[in-house]
Amino acid sequence: MAVRRAVSKAGRVGASAAAVVLLGSLVAGCGGDDDGGDWMGMPKDSASADGAAPGKPSAPAGPTGGSGSPGASKAPSGAPAPSQDPADVPEAKVPPVSVERLAKVPASVRGGVITLGEPKAEHTVKVYEDPRCPFCKKFEEGGAQALVGPLAAGDVKVEYTIASFLDRNFGGSGSVNAANALRAAVGSGKFAQFHSAVFTNQPEESEDAFTPAFLLKIADTVGLRDAAFRQAVTDGTYKSWVRTAMDAFTSDGISGTPTVVVDGKKAASDALYSETAFAKVLKEAGIS
Repeated sequence: MAVRRAVSKAGRVGASAAAVVLLGSLVAGCGGDDDGGDWMGMPKDSASADGAAPGKPSAPAGPTGGSGSPGASKAPSGAPAPSQDPADVPEAKVPPVSVERLAKVPASVRGGVITLGEPKAEHTVKVYEDPRCPFCKKFEEGGAQALVGPLAAGDVKVEYTIASFLDRNFGGSGSVNAANALRAAVGSGKFAQFHSAVFTNQPEESEDAFTPAFLLKIADTVGLRDAAFRQAVTDGTYKSWVRTAMDAFTSDGISGTPTVVVDGKKAASDALYSETAFAKVLKEAGIS
């Protein structure tokens, strides 16, 4: 009897410790550890889903900030595939009006990074995000608003590295679809507006709802309707670039999203979700 009580007590203590660790991880964001597969849930050195070169080291997988267990980049077993019936596609919300201040800010692509802002801007902010990460949405609605003024003034450039590991963690292809569409928006001259609209319309993290049909409806809210963009979203034109972006994410040693680096210094996670708090971080770096 005494042995059984001791084992039971040990189990309760272990469960409590695990709960504390998980609660702490929720503050930081979405991410996890490498488990030996590539970011799409395939073994390393296997062919990519779009026929590109063999995969690089894997992206985060595992529960931190709400991310689930690693899985293949297809819908979970028994789960219905996202509907493409127009009648089933959710209505899209318009992004904050503040993003219109960025309408004339240039965007460009180099490797796996999308840069928003004047290339010769004095300051650089690196932002690592996954479109399905709810903490990235919190950053975009909070701290990122402090970047609007400096971006519009040409004082800073923002380098976005768009990750896709949450597809692997939860199943589906929503992050890949959204990253592909974000890359397509650069060529159409509306990256800033569409990027804001994507996070404004972010579904629940576990829902594979960033379908091409929904992303096109999101694009409509910012007047992004050109034929080349629509075809790229529908056909997955930039899937190989999505892999390049994910490789850039892992090669930079990033372990979770959002991660924000201001002029080479990583910003504290507790400063990311408030415009006032992140404005202070920017001011300390000489950005205002």
